[in-house]
Amino acid sequence: MKLRSINPYSGDVTEEFDPFSYEACREAAGKSQAVLKEWKKLPVSKRVEPLARLASMFRERKRKYAEIATMEMGKPIKQAMGEVEKCALACDYYYQNSEKYLRDEVIETHAAKSYVTFEPLGVILGIMPWNFPFGQAGRWAAPTLAAGNVCLLKHASNVPIAALEIEKAFREAGFPENAFQTLLIGPDMAERLIESDLIDGVSLTGSLNAGSKVGALAGKHIRKLVLELGGSDPCMIFEDADLEKAARTAVSARTVNAGQSCIAAKRMIVMEKVADEFLHKFLAVLNGLRIGDPMDETTDIGPIAREEFLQVLKDQLEDARRKGGQIHLGPKPPDKGFFFQPAVVTNVSPDMRVVKEEVFGPIAPLIIVKDEEEMIRTANGTEFGLGASMWTRDADRAARLVKEVQAGFVSVNGLVKSDPRLPFGGIKKSGVGRELAHYGLREFVNVKTVFYAK
Repeated sequence: MKLRSINPYSGDVTEEFDPFSYEACREAAGKSQAVLKEWKKLPVSKRVEPLARLASMFRERKRKYAEIATMEMGKPIKQAMGEVEKCALACDYYYQNSEKYLRDEVIETHAAKSYVTFEPLGVILGIMPWNFPFGQAGRWAAPTLAAGNVCLLKHASNVPIAALEIEKAFREAGFPENAFQTLLIGPDMAERLIESDLIDGVSLTGSLNAGSKVGALAGKHIRKLVLELGGSDPCMIFEDADLEKAARTAVSARTVNAGQSCIAAKRMIVMEKVADEFLHKFLAVLNGLRIGDPMDETTDIGPIAREEFLQVLKDQLEDARRKGGQIHLGPKPPDKGFFFQPAVVTNVSPDMRVVKEEVFGPIAPLIIVKDEEEMIRTANGTEFGLGASMWTRDADRAARLVKEVQAGFVSVNGLVKSDPRLPFGGIKKSGVGRELAHYGLREFVNVKTVFYAK
């Protein structure tokens, strides 16, 4: 079956591609192994030089790359340009810091000499998502290459143009031929690669279902693994919160990328005393957003990435309605395109799908709680543990409660967002391992102990 790039706003097929055969994948992996032999021998200072050029290219071509992302998956152009800028920031970070973080660590023991060295693992397969087509691939590849590995990218099947453009960018930046290759393949072929002897590690960002399959295969074949999976991030609004700021940020967090973000605020958990006021402010901000043509820089909410995702969202919302939920609709979308009208659900019960499942679209359940204990219990009452936000003016309360929140990232009075200087990842079923910062740089290395006896 061909890989099709479909514009979510027009519904038109932009381009079609024949998927790679297994033989073509083996050939690509062989080329990766060949270039790896020399690439991993280079000093880190030489390996990171192309990252500086790549950062410049991302900035110079920001509009071009953003338009590709918007055309393929519907992200509003202003958000897509921000995504490309974050690619540049990640490249900057690893260009400036990789040599320091990969330097041998001398450790004093009873030995004549002992130290830890960080050596590349080899060929790393990146299985990347469509919702941040440039950003996610960039933040995986930059540290992976800096560490001395080489990359095979299996991108989401609906963003093949972005996938090929990313490969071209890495090559033009000066990375060796075949150090970064895009494989136009589907999930089945990716699984065959993990089962083969062609790769040495795999990094996946995607759904819980995809992560479970890849994790099982990687475990069976003893492959190093990093998983960044879904989230059901709580946005916790305490009675002393700045409700105006909290509402603005919560709406942004729930609607960025049309709600198609693993770290989007997915459950609004609000203290009873301020629930009505928060709902009023939230709806006012939501209804002030503009939904429509994602290529228009004034648009805040674009279409859903794929037509089949619309039915999932409709079913989740209808489930809430059947179970007594009250639906408050946001701005009405245009008639064409894969749009879903934003909605807030009140009178929420724990058995609703909008609470139990990850909602990948602009639906916001508002859950009311009575006290701190119920707030934390509700926030942690999910199989996921990616991000969380907490809104309170009480610094002591925040310092005390962040330790009780089961998540890999907690933001106090602000948006949950990645930063290359900070590690990113989840616990529970939101993932394994970390991306970004020096933690991400060292995920795909052999942490080797060297010991010289006296």
